[in-house]
Amino acid sequence: MITKVKKFFTEVRIELQKASWPWDLKEHGMKRYKELTDSTLVVIIAMLLLGGYVALFDFILVNVIHFLTRL
Repeated sequence: MITKVKKFFTEVRIELQKASWPWDLKEHGMKRYKELTDSTLVVIIAMLLLGGYVALFDFILVNVIHFLTRL
């Protein structure tokens, strides 16, 4: 049992060393997280645009259905 756990954590460590991390270890301060902050900003902007699109489409559909059912 203990050997399986030890093997698991060894394999996890090896796989994590292969991973590409979204920060540059050579930089200092906030420059270190430039890729991470840029990616986060892109996700936030995309969410706002998609939310606006869905809200606009919903508003249009509600008004069209309301107009059609008032007839």
